[in-house]
Amino acid sequence: MPFVTVQLTREGTDEGVDHVTAAQKAAIFQGISQVLLDVLGKPHDWTWVVIQEVDPEDWGWGGLPVLEFRKRLGAARAATTD
Repeated sequence: MPFVTVQLTREGTDEGVDHVTAAQKAAIFQGISQVLLDVLGKPHDWTWVVIQEVDPEDWGWGGLPVLEFRKRLGAARAATTD
C-alpha cells in the first residue's frame, strides 16, 4: 500500500488566493494515484496521499528562506535575459 506525502508551500497560484485550493488538491490526489497505478499497478483504493502545506517562512532553499531565494533567482534570471 503506497503512502505518499506531498509538501507544498502554503501560497496560492491565483490572484488573491493564499493557499492550494481544494480543486488543486483533488487534482494532485488523482494524479499521484494514477501514476502509482500506471507504474506499479497499485489500485487507487490502495494509495494514500497526504498533502502538508508549509508556511513559506518555514521553508528554506539554498541556505535562504524560500521567498528570498526566489527573489534572488528571479533577479539573476532577469539579469541574464537583459
